Amino acid sequence: MPKRKTKKAAAKRFKKTATGKLLYAKSGTGHLLSGKNRKRKRQLRRTGVLEGGAAKRVGLMLAK
Repeated sequence: MPKRKTKKAAAKRFKKTATGKLLYAKSGTGHLLSGKNRKRKRQLRRTGVLEGGAAKRVGLMLAK
């Protein structure tokens, strides 16, 4: 069976940690920030961790 190719779109958006978790940047920080409160904007700066089925699908896209 041939090697799996990495989906480059996914590789640009997700990062795999040493323990195998998948990190992603949260959405909603591009514009219209004046309507969002300070706490919300601060929490959007943090990276999120993918859980469950989503992590499984993205892991296959990264082919690592």
